[in-house]
Amino acid sequence: MTASFREILEVLNRNEVEYIVVGGVAAVIHGAPTTTFDLDTLVRLSNANAERLVRALSQLEARFREHHATIRPTIDDILAGGHLLLLTRAGPLDVLGFIGEQQRYEDLLGASSEIDMSIGSLRVLDLEALIAEKKRMDRAKDSAAVELLEEVLRQRNRRSDS
Repeated sequence: MTASFREILEVLNRNEVEYIVVGGVAAVIHGAPTTTFDLDTLVRLSNANAERLVRALSQLEARFREHHATIRPTIDDILAGGHLLLLTRAGPLDVLGFIGEQQRYEDLLGASSEIDMSIGSLRVLDLEALIAEKKRMDRAKDSAAVELLEEVLRQRNRRSDS
């Protein structure tokens, strides 16, 4: 995991934001030798969490990536539940209200695990759920990722069987 992703996750944790790491960084955390260019987080859509997230995003100097003008995300933007594609001083961050077939934080809480890392505890989408989401999206760029993630899962299962 890059130093920039670590910084973003540290700020989210410090502000007690409720989120699940999904996408490429989740794959890396599970041991997949892959590269990703942004950090994808699925966030709980509640007023309290949105307030904590806006505070964290302010500390990260987050702004919308697709706008030339500096437009900062608001609580209303977060509670709208869509996809916020942001650029922070530490790198790109996608704040997602849902993934896949409208699956929200609460829907995937049981398909995620807390993992202790040097930057603190992270909630990460489980490998099996990550594979299922990639398959469900059925995008060309996800085909190679699915093969790689399935191989990581096979190796993990072999080690646990030994």
